[in-house]
Amino acid sequence: MLLLYNMIQLLGLVLLWPFLVLLTLCRTKYRARIPARLGFGLLALAEKIPAGRPRIWIHALSVGEVASAVTLVRALRSHFPEAVLLFSASTSSGERYARAVPSLPVDSFLPFPLDAYPVVRRFVKLLRPDLFILIETDFWPNFLHVLAAANVPALLVNGRISRKSYTRYTSLRPFFQPLFDSFTILAMQRQEDVHSMISLGLRPDKVAYLGNLKYDAMLPAACNRKIIDRAELGVPLGSIMLIAGSTHEGEEEIIGRVFGKLLEECPSLFLIIAPRNIERVPGVLQYIRRQGFAASNRSTGLRSGDRVLVLDTMGELAGLYGLADLAFIGGSLVAAGGHNPLEPAVLGTPVFFGPHMEDFADVVEDMLSAGCAVQARTEDELYRGIRLYLGNQELRKEKGKAAREFVESRQGVSMRHIELIRQVLA
Repeated sequence: MLLLYNMIQLLGLVLLWPFLVLLTLCRTKYRARIPARLGFGLLALAEKIPAGRPRIWIHALSVGEVASAVTLVRALRSHFPEAVLLFSASTSSGERYARAVPSLPVDSFLPFPLDAYPVVRRFVKLLRPDLFILIETDFWPNFLHVLAAANVPALLVNGRISRKSYTRYTSLRPFFQPLFDSFTILAMQRQEDVHSMISLGLRPDKVAYLGNLKYDAMLPAACNRKIIDRAELGVPLGSIMLIAGSTHEGEEEIIGRVFGKLLEECPSLFLIIAPRNIERVPGVLQYIRRQGFAASNRSTGLRSGDRVLVLDTMGELAGLYGLADLAFIGGSLVAAGGHNPLEPAVLGTPVFFGPHMEDFADVVEDMLSAGCAVQARTEDELYRGIRLYLGNQELRKEKGKAAREFVESRQGVSMRHIELIRQVLA
């Protein structure tokens, strides 16, 4: 299957190379990163890496995976102080996020190679990692094959399999089973993920259930968030604040209708909408105003009488969850997989989300079992659920406290990964 993969890759390159070259030259994000991912400048970078010390290469796909990796990286530095920590991210947004994390204790940021056999072989030969750690996902056949051929152990940590992915893996088992089998150990978020991997043909001793790194990442992240108060935002005194965070196209319409009905019953209700993609802010603001709500965006500031604030700044949403009375997690009313419900939970804010939380299925299952979150499967369920909380301050306090205690009780996942890494390196 690897041979077929490379033949298809080569055929695609032969047929599409003019388009690929043009795309690289015309798009800034590709023009800036593709040469490095092909290995240009790699020798100079490799020569700067200290010799004679174990090298651990940590890789994350994008922003969400980088966020999951931060606590593990800090634990690695603490428990393996002599190691050289190398870090890469596939996307430009992931790399920017990693570089912006305060005091992330890595020795070098690396480009992640494009999955062409000669390219990945050169990367592995020059960088000479003693251990490769992949966070959650981003499986590349040639890269994993070259690591295995060079006897470099590879660990998948915080692994997860959605139902959609499992269906794809099952239908293409001859391709995916060898790919997963190239890992030394696959550490999964849920016991269900362990069973899924075994059903794909992996040996039980290659798969482990260690839990979700996102739990450990929450408390330190909460302590480091920028403190903002309601007065700074300009939110009217006495308001009950609802935040709809990381919303996707199609969700603002639902949130707007629910908010309109709730506002009739609770005139003190105030809404903050934070679109997942900041480029959508003008359209969201226009829609909210068409619905008859007085609204402004964060950068221009609230005006007297506004009942809606649309967030158009980066990095503030996680901190704002702590000011809210209620939080709705976006990407869950439409089929986008949902976003992290632990961000408001760790700050003691009651959490609501829709039916599409596949990317956080284990977290959602645990939160619902603990009674510290509400899953609304329809617009009407969301309206009725929030309405119940609006009329009961004690319920809001009780569920907010339960949400924070839920996160605190699940700390320690990083240490389980550290012990696994210690065993592999030994």
